[in-house]
Amino acid sequence: MIPISFADAGKECVIKKIDGSPEVKKHLENLGFTVGGTATVISTLGKNVIVKIKESRVAIDFATANKILI
Repeated sequence: MIPISFADAGKECVIKKIDGSPEVKKHLENLGFTVGGTATVISTLGKNVIVKIKESRVAIDFATANKILI
């Protein structure tokens, strides 16, 4: 498993695990990041990662992206 921040742009990935505190996990779940769900990295801009999740594009910071394992 690797963090989603290291995924190749344009490749659809299956989320296998989400690390972090219960608050972080709940926040990511509210954004649409769930174990077993799919996400596609659109691009990495500076310290942000743009991810397509459930037909929406979401920007998350690099530290948070490292908690999403694919």
